[in-house]
Amino acid sequence: MSQMLTWSLITWGCVTALLVIILIYRSLVSMKEDDQIFLDPAESKLQQEQEQILHRIRKIDPYAKGLGVASAGLLLVSGGVFMYEALSRF
Repeated sequence: MSQMLTWSLITWGCVTALLVIILIYRSLVSMKEDDQIFLDPAESKLQQEQEQILHRIRKIDPYAKGLGVASAGLLLVSGGVFMYEALSRF
């Protein structure tokens, strides 16, 4: 295995590990989120909590999408490097 393939796989592994950590964190944050909630004026604190949860999720989403795209791109690059090396050996 060449050094370029090794480094591309290591980079892919690190990016994918970060993606998994962010997705786990997002799922833990969204566990307390309710799809629909009916509140009377006395329960306005619950509404504020739901808004804070939505704010956290919206803050996390761009990172999750970016890392997902980066992970897929690095996997394709690693596959391309592998194919190039395999074809150059013939």
